[in-house]
Amino acid sequence: MPQQSKYSDTQFDSLSQDLIGVLQKHQADRELSLMALGNLITGIFNHQVADNQRDSLAHEFTRILLKSIDAPESSGQNKNQ
Repeated sequence: MPQQSKYSDTQFDSLSQDLIGVLQKHQADRELSLMALGNLITGIFNHQVADNQRDSLAHEFTRILLKSIDAPESSGQNKNQ
């Protein structure tokens, strides 16, 4: 997450907890949670981001996501093997 935001910590935390609560309410496992969140993100890109900005914003989102997860640097091997 960026250190500077136009949103308050309270606003961000409240929304995050609501989203987590919905996943828990539906007892969504990892796969279903990622599928639902992926569809949500896709909808945001398709309906709230201008056509000419989608590609660059999706790449930036992906870069930040990869940077934010606790994972070792890729060694060129599939982690599921």
